[in-house]
Amino acid sequence: MTRVWLPPILFLLCGTGPAVGSLLDGNPGTAVVLLLVFVLLAGVNSPLAFPRSIGVVEARRRSAADGRPVVFWRPGCAYCLRLRMRLGRGAHRAHWVDIWRDPEGAAAVRAVNDGDETVPTVVVAGRSHVNPDPAWVRAQLSRSA
Repeated sequence: MTRVWLPPILFLLCGTGPAVGSLLDGNPGTAVVLLLVFVLLAGVNSPLAFPRSIGVVEARRRSAADGRPVVFWRPGCAYCLRLRMRLGRGAHRAHWVDIWRDPEGAAAVRAVNDGDETVPTVVVAGRSHVNPDPAWVRAQLSRSA
């Protein structure tokens, strides 16, 4: 559980130091800007920026029923964040599995990636796609709608 919050916590800690330094130097505006930038970075790298994760068993069951893609991801992954942002509001239609919270999900990703936990891995109709183009994923989501 703490592993998923490590990147956002590190962003907050790394931003607090320079912000306090700027504040002590008499630059409150710079301090506020620095703190806001690092809070934003922490937010987009936290699990809060992604739709609610479910377990891989439940994701597969739901995907079989509705045909929607299963997206395996982990916090702090720039490629996962890119996919999430490019999907926009449609991201909530996919079934998201956080591999750091679900060991079975991590094992599923390793099984299709030669032992590596390469994310995002998107499974559509039983076929795995590693770091697919967000436009392609968006098309798969619209097909299953």
